[in-house]
Amino acid sequence: MIINCIIVDDEPLSLDLMESYVEKTPFLKLIGRCGSAIEALDVMNKAKVDLVFLDIHMPDLNGLEFSRTIKDETRIIFITAYEKYALNGYKVEALDYLVKPVNYEEFLTAANKAKKWFELISQKNKEPEAEAINSIYVKSEHQIIQVNLAEIMYIEGLKDYVKIYLAGHTKPILSLMSMKSLEEQLPASNFMRVHRSFIVNLTKIRTIERDRIIFGDVYIPISDKYKDDFREYLAKRFLK
Repeated sequence: MIINCIIVDDEPLSLDLMESYVEKTPFLKLIGRCGSAIEALDVMNKAKVDLVFLDIHMPDLNGLEFSRTIKDETRIIFITAYEKYALNGYKVEALDYLVKPVNYEEFLTAANKAKKWFELISQKNKEPEAEAINSIYVKSEHQIIQVNLAEIMYIEGLKDYVKIYLAGHTKPILSLMSMKSLEEQLPASNFMRVHRSFIVNLTKIRTIERDRIIFGDVYIPISDKYKDDFREYLAKRFLK
């Protein structure tokens, strides 16, 4: 892993020292050395910067003020002659802070902390997304049935039971469970509760009439409690 970094410090000697440390650290690539935060802004507008070694005490725009303008994906290691600034460094979520005069061992410890952070982020981004849920299992009479979510038209609640109506099936699946527990298993992107007694598969809706969803000869009412959410869904999906 190569980390693109810049050094921001108004002291030329400190810039030289930090540059020498970056050059001897294999995983760091220096893409800019800046004598002020204003110079650093120019560099960061032109190139991708992963890490900023940032002096705190600078004229015009100090390091703490500048750090609040930096995007979250760019990390900061503060450099300061004043240890009292360390607490402020953590308030802006700096990875570390170095107190001048900085020796290479301290520099490398801080740089390795940055390397571990970027490796964790990189690994997280590479992790495969969780597989989309495409079926659920329900108990019906003395059987456990796998129900394909794409086949569900709507679900009706009847006291302690639910009826699951499937496309192409004349008889619904009857299961002893609550609407709430079933609703929690269904992906909210495709299923919505529109009434105390009904959950509908949004992808199966073809006709809506006077606050009712029509499935063949079945009219499902949209109650006042769920009307706003349903209208918001329609505005986002169908009425664009």
